Amino acid sequence: MSRVLFVVPPLTGHTRPTIAVGAELLERGHEVAWAGHPAILGALLPPGAGLFAAGELELPDSQGLRGLEALRFLWDDGLIPLARKMAPELDAAIAAFDPDLLVVDQHALAGAVAARRHRLPWVTSATTTVDLFDPLDGLPKLQAWVQSRVDLLGEPGDETVDLRRSDLLMLVYSTEMLVGGDLPFPDHYAFVGPSLPRQEPDGEDFPWEWFDDRHRHLLVSLGTVTQAGGRDFLGRAIEAFADPDAGFRLVVVAPDGMFEDAGEHVLLRPTVPQLGVLARVDAVITHAGHNTVCESLAHGLPLVLAAIRDDQPAIAQQVVEAGAGIRVKYGRVRPDGLRKAVLTVLEDPSYRRAAHELQASFAAAGGAGAAVDRLEQVLPGVCQPDHGLRS
Repeated sequence: MSRVLFVVPPLTGHTRPTIAVGAELLERGHEVAWAGHPAILGALLPPGAGLFAAGELELPDSQGLRGLEALRFLWDDGLIPLARKMAPELDAAIAAFDPDLLVVDQHALAGAVAARRHRLPWVTSATTTVDLFDPLDGLPKLQAWVQSRVDLLGEPGDETVDLRRSDLLMLVYSTEMLVGGDLPFPDHYAFVGPSLPRQEPDGEDFPWEWFDDRHRHLLVSLGTVTQAGGRDFLGRAIEAFADPDAGFRLVVVAPDGMFEDAGEHVLLRPTVPQLGVLARVDAVITHAGHNTVCESLAHGLPLVLAAIRDDQPAIAQQVVEAGAGIRVKYGRVRPDGLRKAVLTVLEDPSYRRAAHELQASFAAAGGAGAAVDRLEQVLPGVCQPDHGLRS
């Protein structure tokens, strides 16, 4: 059997999809380890997995940045410092674990550099689908600027290699039905759908009895990165359903102390066992983070999408074009607009029908099992010199 090392950034959303894939590899007899932030990985790792500390830093929040300013911030204040911090840590992890294959998150660029330096095969873990298309297509100056940032991290000879996209295998945690696009994707793009754990590790202290049959339930979440800066939006969502007799109950993911008294029909929690909650709600209000969107659609739930930045507008647009949700403006939508959008996705059956169609496409894609099937196809004995594999 083989040894597989996952390389992930200090972001929960980029880590969660790898957990079920790693658990499946372990079940099939492979050795598995992660290189990433211990505080994020510790509670998630399956039994028997190894852990190497790497990338132990807090990525700065780009709250409020848009457009070119946000793009510059992403690279110069986020991805490049992270890659430089991880580089020596990954060298140590590779020396200790001696992996046969690296599975590298698309934002953990140091993983691709380390794989090439150590002549190891590497595949990309695409935890967001926006990079499947070049968002800067038709903007050659910006494309050249981004490539210049990538080139800062590579080694001599890497200039012709896209460190963000393996040409051996791209594991994409979505389906072509959701991603869309007019051009066919290369054969090494494996659309496996959401990689969901068979059992979530937490939730024992969650008040599951709060859900009942008399109300419609909503999950309101801005993810783990943006929730602290989302007080205004979350407040508007709570105000939209302020009447406790209107038949709604809200689970709102918000830091402790952000709201003092939102009413008994609002459950405020700093974190939630999301898969369990999704199994009990009727719709989701979200910032259009890739994980939350795909986990919601995997439960057949329609969405109201308030994209903020980065890949979120593109993900929101995918859902809208698939017919499974309505997009609202994060900074401008008023409580009555949020309420109208929620009522529309709940009462117009076309939204739930589209969500169910995407749910079926996710199930057919195979999830973690399909991802491991593809990984096992590229584990050594497959040796292709232009992928930088061991000879």
